[in-house]
Parts: sequence; structure tokens; C-alpha cells
Amino acid sequence: MTKKILFALVLTSLFLAGCSAAINVRGKIASVSSGKFLYEDGNLISEYSADIDSVWKSCEKTVTDLNAINVQKKRTISTGTINGVIQDEKIRIIVQYMGKDLTSVSVFVGVAGNKMASRLIHDKIAQNIANK
Repeated sequence: MTKKILFALVLTSLFLAGCSAAINVRGKIASVSSGKFLYEDGNLISEYSADIDSVWKSCEKTVTDLNAINVQKKRTISTGTINGVIQDEKIRIIVQYMGKDLTSVSVFVGVAGNKMASRLIHDKIAQNIANK
């Protein structure tokens, strides 16, 4: 129980501090970058203040803009997944409904996760959302 409380306090302080730090708990790697992104097990996760349909369309446009090949899309009412290859790197984008005008997007690039490439994709997604 004490470990859980300590973990929660450390994670909360990282969110509030807005710094970039990593934590390894039970084999899971998590880090917070600038308070906006969560990096967990190779997935760079961010939430967008937009409905799932506009975020999904922005993700599709991002994949197209980055000249992805072998693109496979699967969409349900509350989630969607886009898989493809960009510049010889496999990518996976997971879009998930979190609430009205709140959507989570997880980006995984490569075999073990590439934080910089994932951030670049997130930046492009955010730009496409803003341009709607």
C-alpha cells in the first residue's frame, strides 16, 4: 500500500512540475514530458480537446501527409486504430473517446517506441485539428 501511495505522489509531482522524468514500476516505463504528454512503454499519449470524429480525421490526414504505406484502419464508435509504415518504421495510432470533446491519442513508432518520431506525429495531428 505504501508503494502505491509513493508512486501516486511521485507521478502527481511530475505532472505538476511539468518536467521530463521517467519511472520504472513493475517493468512498465512511464514518463511525463511538459505535462502534456505521457510516455508509457513506447507509446506517446496525449489528450485533445476535440470530438473523436475530428481527431480521427486529423489522424487519417496525418498518415496521408506523411506518405504512409500499407495503411490499415479499424474504427468503432469509441475507438480507432491506424497501422502503417512511414519511412520504413511501423506506426500505430490509437484514438480513444474519453468524453465529450475529449479524445486520447496514443502513437507508437518502430519496434520499441521512438519518442521523437511519435512527438512529430502528435505535432502534425495537433496542427491538423487546429486547421479544421
